[in-house]
Amino acid sequence: MGVDTNVRYSDKDLAEFKKLIQEKIDKAQHDLELIKSAYMNDHNNGTDDTSPTFKAFEEGSETMSKEANSQLAIRQEKFIRDLKNALIRIENKTYGICRVTKKLISKERLKLVPHATLSIEAKNMQ
Repeated sequence: MGVDTNVRYSDKDLAEFKKLIQEKIDKAQHDLELIKSAYMNDHNNGTDDTSPTFKAFEEGSETMSKEANSQLAIRQEKFIRDLKNALIRIENKTYGICRVTKKLISKERLKLVPHATLSIEAKNMQ
């Protein structure tokens, strides 16, 4: 599968995306820890973390079943995996290229969804 080297983001852009994705991975892993610890301790009110995300988990944890919680954890793990795959694409310099159209995915979209592998165009075709 020949990759058209003309269609790719510059190394400078890739470095920026890499930084963005790395930050997102760190945050996502942090959130995953929170989900898991909420899951483990059910009603251990960890006041050591007053971040808004934790507050939201806290308030929801009364009503949030273990099942919902594990669903959340699974989604979070998939998100982290998708982000890590995006890092691999950065290394391979194939990052930001639409799987379908082989065109560049817009920067705006990648900033919002850094693990996107489809352009809006391709997504609308689905």
